[in-house]
Amino acid sequence: MNILLTGGTGMIGSHLTPSLLDEGHRVWVLSRNPQRARLPAGAQAVPWDGRSPAGWGELVNEMDAVVNLAGEPLARWPWTAAQKQKFWDSRVNAGRALSEAIAAASKRPRVLIQASGINHYGLRGETADETTPPGDDFLARLTVAWEASTEPVEAAGVRRAVIRLGVVLARGDGLLPLMALPARLFVGGRLGNGRQFVPWVHVHDVVAAIRFLLAEETGRGPFNVVAPQAVTNEAFYRILCRQLKRPYWFPTPAFLLRLALGEMAVLVLEGRAAQPRRLQEMGFQFGYGDLETALQEAL
Repeated sequence: MNILLTGGTGMIGSHLTPSLLDEGHRVWVLSRNPQRARLPAGAQAVPWDGRSPAGWGELVNEMDAVVNLAGEPLARWPWTAAQKQKFWDSRVNAGRALSEAIAAASKRPRVLIQASGINHYGLRGETADETTPPGDDFLARLTVAWEASTEPVEAAGVRRAVIRLGVVLARGDGLLPLMALPARLFVGGRLGNGRQFVPWVHVHDVVAAIRFLLAEETGRGPFNVVAPQAVTNEAFYRILCRQLKRPYWFPTPAFLLRLALGEMAVLVLEGRAAQPRRLQEMGFQFGYGDLETALQEAL
């Protein structure tokens, strides 16, 4: 397939691109800095501004699939009003640009994979599946707008699958280095009361899920891309400390995290369990369904 990818130099994209190339697909990566984009041999960087189809829109006519991973990483501190607007604009503007390009294409791609977040369901509540309604906090509203940005492609006849991602465990990237820092400093323990859930997924399973949904013709609508094993923050840190060979003994009070991280503290102090019901019903198999194994590889 010919595949157009946004966010191709980010954490997930940097794992997805070589995987697609190894399968024999051809990959084009939209990048705001194509000269500086570090891409594997075979991938082609295409310049874009992240908010319009100017200069690249006609490329969509040659694509079989589009994967939209564009979005400013949430692990950006501090969460000022300007930074939160970047989270919003980088996601919504990119999706709207893709929708505009697809609507104008004479030959449209067959499928679009749209990234989103498991915080779509809100930060508290019972175990969520794909039927759970959205929450009303900042992160939930962000995911609703993010998903809506590419919804118009469905009216254009393009199959669209939305992947709602949990905390992605990847070596040296994403939230994991921040989460592991207390343990590395020998003050590892639960964060806050430790009862909040950590909906996690290994980056290799994210890549596998995207490839699965690219190929599965019935794969449309929302999919929770989280490991089936739901763990609390306390259980997560016990396993993490064991993997790092550090003591588990020093809980970090919630007020200290809020003092240090501000609003960003919700990423580690809040969380609800979620299940990948639809993926499992379709037969998807998680390669890293066990947290011990996932952290062993990611650390």
